[in-house]
Amino acid sequence: MSSQLYYNGTIVTVDPSRRIILDGAFLVIDGRIRAIGKTAESKTWQNSLENVQRVDLQQRIVIPGLINGHVHLIQSLMRGLAEDLELHEWASCAIWPLEVSYRGEDGAAAARLAVAEMLKTGTTCFLEPMLPSSAESKFSSIVQAVGEMGIRACVGKLIKINRSDPTAGIPDSRDEDAHEMSIEKALASHGEFHGSFNDRVHIWMAPETPRGQDLAGFQAVGSACIEHGIRVTVHCSEAPKDFELIAQNYTSTPAEFCQTAKFTGPHVVLGHMVHLAEEDYAILRDTKTSIAHNPTSNAKLADGIAPIPRLLEEGVNVCIGTDGAPCNNGHDLFRDMHLAGLIHKGRHCNPNILSSEQVLEMVTINAARALGIEDQVGSLEVGKKADFVVLKHSGIHAAPYDPAELAVGGLSPSTLLVHSLSGADVDMVVVDGEILVDGGQFTRLDEEKIKSDARNAISRIREKSGVKAQPFKRGWHYV
Repeated sequence: MSSQLYYNGTIVTVDPSRRIILDGAFLVIDGRIRAIGKTAESKTWQNSLENVQRVDLQQRIVIPGLINGHVHLIQSLMRGLAEDLELHEWASCAIWPLEVSYRGEDGAAAARLAVAEMLKTGTTCFLEPMLPSSAESKFSSIVQAVGEMGIRACVGKLIKINRSDPTAGIPDSRDEDAHEMSIEKALASHGEFHGSFNDRVHIWMAPETPRGQDLAGFQAVGSACIEHGIRVTVHCSEAPKDFELIAQNYTSTPAEFCQTAKFTGPHVVLGHMVHLAEEDYAILRDTKTSIAHNPTSNAKLADGIAPIPRLLEEGVNVCIGTDGAPCNNGHDLFRDMHLAGLIHKGRHCNPNILSSEQVLEMVTINAARALGIEDQVGSLEVGKKADFVVLKHSGIHAAPYDPAELAVGGLSPSTLLVHSLSGADVDMVVVDGEILVDGGQFTRLDEEKIKSDARNAISRIREKSGVKAQPFKRGWHYV
């Protein structure tokens, strides 16, 4: 039996009563939280235990592990390669041609890079919303790489739908590998990997974005997910043109399309949903469908700003995602929390919209609910898995914050977490009770090899795909 006592910390539990425990402690036994409270109480927890490892948190802040609700693993290699493009050109002229040029272990190298960055910046769980596969870059090798890194993962296997509409003007290079991205292949992958790595890896289905493909193909995916009890995630209504294509091809609003295709319900996460019709809110609310908000990606690709305040007001569950490296340039969820907490205030000219507490909930308990694992993670409570993050707040960018002194004045640590700290302040990351990051450094991953493998892979991929970086603007140049 393995047991650790973490004590002398400020614990932001995000539990049902939203307790923030000053001078707090919690006991972890075999990867689960078995007690939580004040440090003074913790002596009684140890009485029946031998060889308890004691960890002094030194008044640092402890939060539930962050959950990234929408992140494309293999796009990590494409950071900086598709700048200043609108969504459809970005995807069809850069991202998809690069993806189909992956060979051998390239996909695994990309996944390791993305996961390493997420872990080091406090993310302990994520949803990959559209992982393509081919005979050359296998889904299995990517999932294996992810599982071995110790993170918690929900991996959505891309399903290609036949009979796409050529008039949409969005050619997809991945169509050549459609036979590797079928319902049958997804079911096989689910059977092989779902629940693997101590139940840290879950397999979802992820049909492609609806832009004119055969409705019956989408319905087949939706039916398969319901029949086999598999969760599903779909990109939907990301850009203004997506909203128009759904109206033209399916005579529906985005949520109406999803409902017809059987992509609504507690087992569904819809990515983006930036452009909605009035009738969509009730459908999403009544079906308990979750939304993944991607503020940085939507801003960078000029998609718009999703109506998150209205969705939350209607009672729709919303989480936050970083999306991929070429439309965000990073996987530090703290950056996306900060942006999400600002842009909606500015858009509505209302400083009371989207508080820091709400934003923190969106990357913890809301995200866990979206992924169907809220009974296991998303808050620090007795019985839940020990997925948590310890943050330093000793830097000048956090001064004069002191949890022990300022709590008397009612200052919430959430405003510090959302608007002042970043992934660079992460000191310790624990998943399933295992310390994966300690003192800001990996405990069992070779960071230099991960970076080297990524650099070697993208060099080959760029040469094969022919995709070039965007030219300098306004006369900027190397000398």
